[in-house]
Amino acid sequence: MSYDTFSTCHPLLNFCFFVLVIFFTMCFIHPVCLLISLTASFSYSVYLNGRKSLRFNLMIALPMMILAALMNPVFNHAGATILTYLPGGNPLTLEAIIYGFATAIMFVSVIFWFSCYNRIMTSDKFIYLFGRIIPSVSLVFSMVLRFVPKFKNQASVISNGQKCIGRDVTNGDRKQRLHSGFRIISILTTWALENGIETADSMRSRGYGLKGRTSFSIFHFDTRDKILACIMGVMVILAFVPIAAGAVHIVYYPMVVMNETTPFAVFNYISFGLLCYMPLLLDLMEDVRWRVLKSKI
Repeated sequence: MSYDTFSTCHPLLNFCFFVLVIFFTMCFIHPVCLLISLTASFSYSVYLNGRKSLRFNLMIALPMMILAALMNPVFNHAGATILTYLPGGNPLTLEAIIYGFATAIMFVSVIFWFSCYNRIMTSDKFIYLFGRIIPSVSLVFSMVLRFVPKFKNQASVISNGQKCIGRDVTNGDRKQRLHSGFRIISILTTWALENGIETADSMRSRGYGLKGRTSFSIFHFDTRDKILACIMGVMVILAFVPIAAGAVHIVYYPMVVMNETTPFAVFNYISFGLLCYMPLLLDLMEDVRWRVLKSKI
């Protein structure tokens, strides 16, 4: 896990960045844009989470991408280029395979971006952004984000406690293990409900969501955030204009037809690449700056 400069930026900047890159990845299924988004999200997730993320990406996410790509031509038989026929007599088309890989890359890229989002957009940042606009929804969403790790840790605590009295899922025959598993789930569910009620009562007693209530915040939209916001806005405009002009366009059915690579299209690729790699570029600049300052000591 490495120190991330982008996470120190204003929460509004962090949130807008992830909304934009996920929107572009999901809406514009162009091979070049998808590869840019995949490599950027993969690199950023590994930079944020280290070897643990690398292991997950290589052993789970990428095989899942391959499986999703292979499943599309099995159920989707559209396309003009028939390669062969499946056992049921349905055609296997080249267009279905290509579109399957495109959607699989899009799907995995979005997963990588959300893993980065979960690391950068902490619950306090989300409540800071939406606490006054939608206080109830923002509180519930914040609780959901932190619920999974807390649920996992509490499950481990309960399981260890049950193991000490011989009621763990590893003790006894199949019936006893099943009964122990249901007992652990029952205890865990009760804890989760009680924890949610206590949190809601605690926030209500503090006046959360009341009109005119003030709250302390450590976030300030400083000069650096303004500069990065302007750069991000320029990159979004420069990336969107070629798409709106039709310079970056692809059709998968009935045949794969893609626009020629014009300078206008390359302009889009560069702009979108700079947008996706902006957090890593910030980290790289900060590392270089730190090494320069360290060399002067």
